[in-house]
Amino acid sequence: MPSPQEQKTSSEASGTQEKKLKPCCACPETKRVRDTCIIENGEENCGKLIEAHKACMRAAGFNV
Repeated sequence: MPSPQEQKTSSEASGTQEKKLKPCCACPETKRVRDTCIIENGEENCGKLIEAHKACMRAAGFNV
């Protein structure tokens, strides 16, 4: 039988993988479109796409 510490570590590891989403992996659809726009048109011309990506990130739980 695992010790309480081992049980805690095991449950934390599985919970972390399910709940923790890295910012680089969140909202790939809006990120791709935003990045393409910035490369081709410059950041100043992509405000709506940047804001859409920020909204998506906030919906995913990130403080942007």
